[in-house]
Amino acid sequence: MRNVTDRTSNPFGLDPPCEQFVPGYGDANADFHVIGDHPGSHGGVDTGVPFTETAGSKALQSVLQASGLLATTGDRPTVNATYLSYLHLCVPPADREPTDDEYADMEPFFDAELRAIAAHVLLPVGEHATRHIFETCTARPWTPTTEMADLHATEIRGSGWLVVPIAEPADWGADDAAALEAALKQLQATDFRRESDLGRFIAGSDPYYVR
Repeated sequence: MRNVTDRTSNPFGLDPPCEQFVPGYGDANADFHVIGDHPGSHGGVDTGVPFTETAGSKALQSVLQASGLLATTGDRPTVNATYLSYLHLCVPPADREPTDDEYADMEPFFDAELRAIAAHVLLPVGEHATRHIFETCTARPWTPTTEMADLHATEIRGSGWLVVPIAEPADWGADDAAALEAALKQLQATDFRRESDLGRFIAGSDPYYVR
């Protein structure tokens, strides 16, 4: 079962209750879903496209292009079976991070997009996004000793998804970009679609159709 929209920006017409937001961007039938924190952290306030404007996002785009997930980089990158979005799509005040209640208010929008895209591989960027994906899409607990440096570019089997965490690009060390590029290329060389579909489930009595 495929999505029918050809729109690249906000393909599902999400309309969150905020003055300004950065909608999801990319292929509505994506195999790879790159998930960031919020526009104030990973960019897009002026461009309206996730993972733009900041130095860290430019570094991430470069790796995604080198590994085949983007065809071009820039303020409106050309995607290749990839979708970019945020946990908290509203632009927060410039002087603070979103509150827990504000993240909770945005959760239904993120969850709806996550399930509509139904990508095979989730690529959470940074600790906040990775912790959320661990808690909602895998059986792996997030503990006080969990370190993003240890998770970066590793493959984790989730509940119907493969998860490859990405350390905060602004904090990457000398080898982090190369490690991520190698991991993404190796993953694409495997039968990752079948591997993720074998673990996919949906609660309730409604049927689920594997793509």
